Amino acid sequence: MFRILLASFIFLGIIKAQEINMKLWETAIPNYQKTDEVELSEYVDGITKISYVQEPDITVYLPSKANSTGDAVVICPGGGYKILAYDWEGSDIAKFFNSKGIAAIVLKYRLPVSKSNIIPDKSPLMDAQRAIRLTRFHAEEWGIEQNKIGIIGFSAGGHLASTAGTHFDLGVINSSDPIEELSSRPDFMILVYPVISFIQPYSHSGSVKNLLGENPSEELLKYYSNELHVTNQTPPTILIHSQDDTTVPIENSLSFYKALCENNVKAEMHTYTYGGHGFSLAIGKGYLSTWTERVMDWINNLGTEKK
Repeated sequence: MFRILLASFIFLGIIKAQEINMKLWETAIPNYQKTDEVELSEYVDGITKISYVQEPDITVYLPSKANSTGDAVVICPGGGYKILAYDWEGSDIAKFFNSKGIAAIVLKYRLPVSKSNIIPDKSPLMDAQRAIRLTRFHAEEWGIEQNKIGIIGFSAGGHLASTAGTHFDLGVINSSDPIEELSSRPDFMILVYPVISFIQPYSHSGSVKNLLGENPSEELLKYYSNELHVTNQTPPTILIHSQDDTTVPIENSLSFYKALCENNVKAEMHTYTYGGHGFSLAIGKGYLSTWTERVMDWINNLGTEKK
């Protein structure tokens, strides 16, 4: 009996060793001020929802070395910039990618509705960029190729992912932090029912309000309308959306896809006649659940076109 228990503990230890939790910043968190807020995690309707994030972090899920493809994805859960659907669009997605040999990094990013942000709209992008840089910094250690690090986002997390893919830098020269010297550009993007535009009539009012406040300037609305910022340096992108999404209209994905094509960026888009909004892996939802297969086909065929 003792031997069985010991073997079980060893096995669990090996599994746990494949998950690494890491703060984004070991020292001072930028754009942060200490308040009386505390992070809140609630289990609601079968989903773990996190709000008032005070200390952003990543949880790294690694496949076995024998199965690893060298690819990695940083995962941005959705939640309208108010909460994070942390398992539904985060850790569950990570486990799927692990099953395909892909390292997955779940980002717990700060939410702009928290009063601990000095300038609310800046924190989510700072955190996403830092997660990409951290992944590059630890690439060799985690069995990842530095030029095969993508980003995936769902809903408002899709907005954050597309912001990271259109508002990146190639590293802060002569930074005292070697992590900041690395590029924040994702090598590819996977955008699932994403918020893209902050301009009417297709913007998601909740995400706009939570990120930018009640009366944002026209300048800010345009800055965060990511279809306006696509260039020929925007990473290759695949988009997934359903036609009957009444929360985030499919025109968000269509406008981004059109901009990618106009700038000769490798792009693919898959639309589904049903699914609504927020379907995660779409388990048990028939043909809709094949969206993950389309994404894997696309990743596996990017090949040398990953930049």
